[in-house]
Amino acid sequence: MHTCTKLKSEFIKKWMKGLQICCSSKTNMDFLERKKKIKLCADIALASAKNSTTSWCIALISEAKKHDENKTLVDNLLGPELRIKPQKTNHQMSASHKRARSKKILKKSHHVCQRMKKMGPPKSNIATYITKILVKERTQVLKRLVPGGESMDEISLIKEALDYILSLKVQVDVMRTLANATEVLNQSDSTIFD
Repeated sequence: MHTCTKLKSEFIKKWMKGLQICCSSKTNMDFLERKKKIKLCADIALASAKNSTTSWCIALISEAKKHDENKTLVDNLLGPELRIKPQKTNHQMSASHKRARSKKILKKSHHVCQRMKKMGPPKSNIATYITKILVKERTQVLKRLVPGGESMDEISLIKEALDYILSLKVQVDVMRTLANATEVLNQSDSTIFD
């Protein structure tokens, strides 16, 4: 696993490389195009700097590769060791099998839940019933926030969300440092010309 400092340096190196690729591919970009390219470069750089096979990294990279215009950027930032799709290990196969089985169970239990909602909460455990509904709602929100989260079970989702949050914190720290450095440079330039 990357240390925070190593992840920051890998991220900024790959992000700058991505920005150079995007700027060289198209010279005249409007504000929205530039904003999208900066975000795309930051997302791919973060996923590739992580250099892992976490679901959120794979989901970000897969989503970016869907668009032909991003393939060059993705391939350049990933490097040769990450371009090859890793083979599934026995552990991963059993995890995907478990997910498929869990989905079947959830589909079957969906009908039971629908009937329970129509009948209302059981009178004896209203607090438990409300808690379960709230947890389910918040889990659905989390699944939408984490890239690739829709296909994860709850335990995998929590692990991926924690990893994704820590990685986003690194991304924000680097961007904040860069913004502060730019502001200091702009202030020093304005005092020179005054």
